[in-house]
Amino acid sequence: MSGPLLLLDGASLWFRAYYALPESMTAPDGRPVNAVRGFTDMVAALITRHRPTRLAVCLDLDWRPQFRVDAVPSYKAHRVAVGSDGSAEEVPDTLTPQVDMIMEVLGAAGIATAGAIGFEADDVLGTIAAQEKQDDVVVVSGDRDLLQVVADDPVRVRVLYVGRGLAKAELFGPAEVAEKYGVPIDRAGQAYAELALLRGDSSDGLPGVKGVGEKTASALLLQHGSVAQLREAALDPDSDMAKGVRAKLAAATDYLDAALPVVRVVTDVDVQLSRPDALPTAPPDPDRLAGVAAELGVERSVARLLAAMAAA
Repeated sequence: MSGPLLLLDGASLWFRAYYALPESMTAPDGRPVNAVRGFTDMVAALITRHRPTRLAVCLDLDWRPQFRVDAVPSYKAHRVAVGSDGSAEEVPDTLTPQVDMIMEVLGAAGIATAGAIGFEADDVLGTIAAQEKQDDVVVVSGDRDLLQVVADDPVRVRVLYVGRGLAKAELFGPAEVAEKYGVPIDRAGQAYAELALLRGDSSDGLPGVKGVGEKTASALLLQHGSVAQLREAALDPDSDMAKGVRAKLAAATDYLDAALPVVRVVTDVDVQLSRPDALPTAPPDPDRLAGVAAELGVERSVARLLAAMAAA
């Protein structure tokens, strides 16, 4: 039997690896490799758990796309650090060089990476998941925004949410999203994005509709089905919508118009793969991988990765 297509949200996972392990984990030359070790171990564990036939690590080639900032200027604004070279996402100094190390390990292991110029990893994940017609898909991320990609047709798309760590990961499909967040099950993924739109998302700098929290947003979506139908009801004098809710939605008209494309992942970006996404059972260049592992002092983590690939 063919295994699933496993899609990993690269930055989400290596940030978690970096903060989960101490910087005292270093290469022979003294460079910190805590993120490299933790990320490699996570990939090995995920391969062992899901036994994928295909795998791609998805990258942020633009973590704050201009089209989203133009629509909602506060989008991720709290994460921006302004330096001599302009604006950049706040990334710990000792993590940045480890990303290049992780890319070396993945390349030597024969594991594909995927990205799209001008787009976030969310859009890459969303596009690959939406366009897959053959294998079931498992998306792994600590970002709840990606719950919107869950689906049952034409293939099963599930999201393994690792926001509380891999040991406490939760697997979501449409039914689980609908149950946990109180959204219509027949469009659970899309409705989750609309829930985030209404309630706001402080992690992304989205203000939401003033006075509408998660419970109210859920109740409105369950009653009306979608934001579009909700807004139609707000404009209909014969609907039974409370005056207070009408007023809140009216005050948020410009925000709702602008922010929906910001909240929704793009599903038609031009994804570029570093290599075919078939997961090899052995690295294409074992000597190169062994050299990288020795240079970084991550031989044990790489051994676990190789064992997982061989058994997948």
